[in-house]
Amino acid sequence: MAGVTMPHISRRSALTVIAAGGAALATGRALAQAAAGRAIYPVAVPVYQTQFVADRIGYFKEAGLDCKLVQGGSGVKTREIIASSQGDIGIGDVTHPMQLTNHGRAARVLLPVDTRSNSVMFILRKDLKDQGINSLEAFTQWKRPDGRKPIVSVSSLGGTNHVWSSYYMETMGLDDKVTWIGTGNVDTMLGSLKSKQVDILVSSLSLLNEAQQQGWGELLFDGTDEAIWNKHIGGKVPVTAHFTLQATIDKDPAKMQAYVTALWRASQWIKTHKPTEVYDAIEPYVGSTSREANLLEITSIQKVADYEGSIDAASFARGEKVWFREMTGIKPLKIADVVNSSLIEAARKAYPG
Repeated sequence: MAGVTMPHISRRSALTVIAAGGAALATGRALAQAAAGRAIYPVAVPVYQTQFVADRIGYFKEAGLDCKLVQGGSGVKTREIIASSQGDIGIGDVTHPMQLTNHGRAARVLLPVDTRSNSVMFILRKDLKDQGINSLEAFTQWKRPDGRKPIVSVSSLGGTNHVWSSYYMETMGLDDKVTWIGTGNVDTMLGSLKSKQVDILVSSLSLLNEAQQQGWGELLFDGTDEAIWNKHIGGKVPVTAHFTLQATIDKDPAKMQAYVTALWRASQWIKTHKPTEVYDAIEPYVGSTSREANLLEITSIQKVADYEGSIDAASFARGEKVWFREMTGIKPLKIADVVNSSLIEAARKAYPG
């Protein structure tokens, strides 16, 4: 097939070739007509780097996609964009497609990108750390000047940071002793800590580094630490994933295969490249924080990344106690109700890891 000329190939036919792992994609040949698409990410941090790499290295283009990346502003807003079919594929907490499915918009995880969260670092206001607050327990005993509970900020209520940080707090019996608020993107999250509108910011290493360098905050509790994670969670769990609606898959399965193939290739590229090379590729998307902060986060992501792109029964079972609880409001689902494995299996066949 590699030597066959296909001058009149249609877009759908071209994408079907991709779905089968055909030679047109393998040789990097430009497809006859690019399919317009929109990939949605919450905020400008490296944890969403598979989408950034797929764009910057050219994997979306090679897959026959004219893909525009759109910042949703938070995980919840990303979910809403996918739910309204204004975007083809989103990336965010694995609970987002579960929420959609629970509310009658059947959605599927297409491939996970990590095995534990890298964004559950509790960053305490520096002035509170200087006052001697050195544990979450001590923090929850402190009161704001007006007598109210301390305020914990996450990017969005119901998003990744909230789901996992609230689980930690619940297991410690501290969840009801704080007020949770969502503060949006990188700039507004850091701004809320700087202005002391919030007392703890739950986020990732890049924001911790930025807060430390600016003198706004210090690390209080590291929920990304493997030992702490294993103590409370028990091992590997898919936390962040690419997802879409089942209706979007049904409407154009070949197009969605093209997305998954491109993202799979991006994950394998990340696996074999140094943090500095990854940063150079994604820099246009993560410019809100410093190069140093981003390199630290990229390094930490490589430690938790899922380079297999699969979710097994054991990891799903570990996540159930976090996903299906009162805080999330998600009714229990089976793995078959949440995960589509056929597209990633086809991508792996076309491009073995």
